[in-house]
Formats: sequence, structure tokens, C-alpha cells
Amino acid sequence: MPANPSPACPICGRPSQPATRPFCSPRCRAVDLGRWLGGTYAVPGEPETPEDRDAE
Repeated sequence: MPANPSPACPICGRPSQPATRPFCSPRCRAVDLGRWLGGTYAVPGEPETPEDRDAE
């Protein structure tokens, strides 16, 4: 077992690679970006405009 194991890729769980950290591959990095751009991920917070508040 290595002294400093690589953290697991947040997409597939394989060990991360330095070139694509924290992901294991460019594919997993692209999957994560697609999830952010597609709205799967969101950061919770207060609405930014009054219209946003009315929409809730």
C-alpha cells in the first residue's frame, strides 16, 4: 500500500491522477463539468433578485 494513496475520483471512485486531479481521467472530468452545466449540481443560497424570490 502506498504511503500517500491518491484520493478517490468523485465520479467513479478510482484513484485520482495528478494530471486530472481530483478526477482519474479526462472523461470523468468532462462528466463532472457536464453535471455542473446541466444543473445536476447546485450550490444552495439565497435568491439573487426579487424575481427569483417570487419564483419560489
